[in-house]
Amino acid sequence: MADKTYKVTATKGESAVVTVQARNHSIVIDEPAGQGGTDMGMNPVELLLSSIASCLALTLSIYSEAMGVKAQNIEIGVEGLIDSAGMKGSRKASPGLKKIQVTVNAQSNVEPETFQQVVDLVLLRCPVEDSVAHGVAFEEPIVNIRQI
Repeated sequence: MADKTYKVTATKGESAVVTVQARNHSIVIDEPAGQGGTDMGMNPVELLLSSIASCLALTLSIYSEAMGVKAQNIEIGVEGLIDSAGMKGSRKASPGLKKIQVTVNAQSNVEPETFQQVVDLVLLRCPVEDSVAHGVAFEEPIVNIRQI
C-alpha cells in the first residue's frame, strides 16, 4: 500500500485562538482564560490527547469487529503529565509530555483476558498512538515570510 499524506493548516486568530483546517473541517484551539486564552476550545495538548483517544477508539471498533469480539460503549480515557516549567523555558524540564496513561472501558461478550489481546493488537495498529509512542521524524520547517 502506498504512503498517504495528511495535511492540516493552523491559522492564528485573536488572543490564543487558533483555527485548524483539515479537508472541509475546522476546529478551534485555545488556551484557558487563566493562561492567556478565551477558553473557546481545547488547548493543543488536549487536542493531541484527543487524537490518541479517538484513534484508539476507532481502531478498537474496527479490530474487535474483525476478530468477532463485540465491543460496545467504548470509552477511551487518555491522561498526559507535563512539567509546565519546561514550557516556561526551564532547562531542567522538557516542554513535552512526560508520560501518557490510556484507560479503556467497554462492554464486551468476551473475558477480560481476551479483550486485552484485542487492545494489545490495537496498540500495535493505531497510527496516532504509534507516532507518539515511538516518535516520528520532523523535517526542517519551511519558513515563508511576507513583509508587513
